[in-house]
Amino acid sequence: MIKYLPLGDINARYDAEIRQAVSRVLDSGWYLKGEATRRFEQAYADFIGTKHCIGCGNGLDALKLIFRAYMEMGVMQEGDEVIVPANTYIASILAITECRLTPILVEPSPDTLQIDDALIEQAITERTKAIMIVHLYGRCAYTPLIGDLCQKFHLKLIEDNAQAHGCHFVPSVAVPQQYTKTGALGDAAGHSFYPGKNLGALGDAGAVTTNDDDLARTIEALGNYGSHQKYIHDYCGYNSRIDEIQAAILDVKLKHLDADNARRKEIAARYERELSNPLVRIVQSDRDCVYHIFPVFSPRRDELQRYLSDSGIETQIHYPIPPHKQKCYPEWNNLELPITELIHEQELSIPCHQALTYDEVTQIIALLNSFQVK
Repeated sequence: MIKYLPLGDINARYDAEIRQAVSRVLDSGWYLKGEATRRFEQAYADFIGTKHCIGCGNGLDALKLIFRAYMEMGVMQEGDEVIVPANTYIASILAITECRLTPILVEPSPDTLQIDDALIEQAITERTKAIMIVHLYGRCAYTPLIGDLCQKFHLKLIEDNAQAHGCHFVPSVAVPQQYTKTGALGDAAGHSFYPGKNLGALGDAGAVTTNDDDLARTIEALGNYGSHQKYIHDYCGYNSRIDEIQAAILDVKLKHLDADNARRKEIAARYERELSNPLVRIVQSDRDCVYHIFPVFSPRRDELQRYLSDSGIETQIHYPIPPHKQKCYPEWNNLELPITELIHEQELSIPCHQALTYDEVTQIIALLNSFQVK
């Protein structure tokens, strides 16, 4: 069986370093908001290219903290609108509605699988306060047009970078070294370190990155019960903090992230080069991608998944039900978003991770190319 994402095998490659890092935390006797957290926050801010990184409990909390902070700062208020891709994972939207803001769903482009920047301006109203881009599947979602729209309409640009650690926006093909990492393209970004991410903890963890000093200070307080100073609470905050053990583990794995992403890109390049079955469509990215997920699309998706499973290949679906069809948002259930719905009906995620061997990739390609409808 070729597992979709064998976390034990992936993390075993850093076993000695992780054990040493965890032992240092245990020996320190300090388990929250200590030296390991400060070290990782600084390292991750440097990696992303921002002034600030604030650790928190998970990726959903990271996004919620951004919106709550903007509300406490008077930048947003209840009922304000946030434009968001319709085909995202539901956490992107939950963060908006949890803060009593209004998501405005915009269809993706079938050519990029990211929010269609040509449809954004028509969705902007006098209540719009932000655009949230989601670097879905590990693909850069930012475009210069999105940046221009934020400037033109004085909107905040918020990145959901839960799936794209280490991804770049490259503004010029002629000068590829002039790039900015996702997570530093907008006003603030939320990051998830869920164990299955390219940069994954051994439990839940997340972070916010930003260059805005006031926003960073407000988020730090909101995640610590609304407190800048112990027992003094300026806001009705949350308890959302990264713990010292997860911070220490992430600090170890961050050192290997670029190499791990490079291996994912090598595997993805083989898929893009060698897959030839018209029943298994791929959407090649014209932007940088770190391949958190490698999606293929088939009108016979469920048959394809069964065929691969019977052949010893584990796959996943990202995601079987789009947000606007979920029971938790009944007001949207009658919406028709055909591109989003087609993506969710046809998407299948195949293994694409740094622990795959050359022969395993060859086997996956051969099976995909031999798939036929019975």
